[in-house]
Amino acid sequence: MSETRQVPEPAGEAAEEPRRKLVTGPGTLLVWVYGVMVVGAVSRSAYQIATEFDRAPLAYTLSAVAAVVYAFITYTLVRGGERARVAALVCCAVELAGVVLVGIWTLADPSAFPDSTVWSEFGRGYLFIPVVLPVTGILWLRRPRA
Repeated sequence: MSETRQVPEPAGEAAEEPRRKLVTGPGTLLVWVYGVMVVGAVSRSAYQIATEFDRAPLAYTLSAVAAVVYAFITYTLVRGGERARVAALVCCAVELAGVVLVGIWTLADPSAFPDSTVWSEFGRGYLFIPVVLPVTGILWLRRPRA
């Protein structure tokens, strides 16, 4: 006979329904793209901060911030559940605001950025994925829940 075991829920989530998967269908592609962006932004910012930080500290710091945002969104999407969905939704909105603000800033005052960031010119160096990704994430996370 097979025995069914209940996995205890983490503290603080006892009242929450079972975690709803966020990584289904198109959500899987979203997680993969965010994962690739994490690797790209982390490796780029880590190298630049370690080797040439004095050249463009603002740009390299903003790239590191982008990496942290991408990592957090990836984590929350994989984690699933309502609180993770809301956290990812808020982070996608913050990410979109950051991309738009940094994109405008880099076009309005190029001298402030001797080197580009992940979000420079709305993510031009990353094929504009940084501006499309949070919009896609917001649409995915706002879809009707079953």
